[in-house]
Amino acid sequence: MSIVFWICAPLMVLGGLGLILFRKAVYSALSMALTMVGLAVLYASLDAPFLFAIQIIVYTGAVLMMFLFVLMLVGVDTPDSIVETIKGQRLLSALGALGLLGLMVFSIGGAVTAPATTMTPATASAGGNVEGIAQLLFGRYVWVFELTSALLITAAVGAMIFAHAQRTKPKLGQKEQAQQRMKAYAASGSHPGSLPNSGVFATSNSIATPALLPDGSISEDSVSRTLTERGIQLDSVQFKQITADAFAAAERVRDEEDEEL
Repeated sequence: MSIVFWICAPLMVLGGLGLILFRKAVYSALSMALTMVGLAVLYASLDAPFLFAIQIIVYTGAVLMMFLFVLMLVGVDTPDSIVETIKGQRLLSALGALGLLGLMVFSIGGAVTAPATTMTPATASAGGNVEGIAQLLFGRYVWVFELTSALLITAAVGAMIFAHAQRTKPKLGQKEQAQQRMKAYAASGSHPGSLPNSGVFATSNSIATPALLPDGSISEDSVSRTLTERGIQLDSVQFKQITADAFAAAERVRDEEDEEL
């Protein structure tokens, strides 16, 4: 138990700090997932399988999915607005934070000073906490439980529809795509055909290797934008120089053959 604690506790602290300090919302969500998974591992090490399952299914699953739905709606690259649109929201936020702090203090103080209660009458008559909760959820409150699941499914479907609004539009066919490419070619001169493939050098078949155009110049469109932003695209200037040297050497050979003739 102590070994599991000293392994999970530092990771959970790092996850909590990352949740607060990371400026990107995706990194914060992943940090929160690390903290939740570490807490679930601690529950499992304490022989609490029900809390372990609830931590993984409810918090790591449902709550974290809610954050991801919000990220899908607002977008990852959406900048945070610092303009106060609701009057007095800072004061209300401060009062809410103080209220939550007081609730935590009184809750922890009551749990420490009051005697421990392991089972309520409902769960004791059922044979345990897990059995009692199951009887309440799937017995007395089964209709409310099913309505909650329907609400969560509706929220998930709505989030996906709002995040992928372009899928509600008619899908462009081959004819419409060709017309758009020809219009772009007439307006900006962009190539109407398919993009050049990467890895066309004889010495490399890497997708991070840029392709060459007929004049020997580098085609920036041949490498995925994702690889370019990650900084793993191979040095295009170096390859361009190698190709230029090869073309120059071939030109010198042709000139020598012409002189001999």
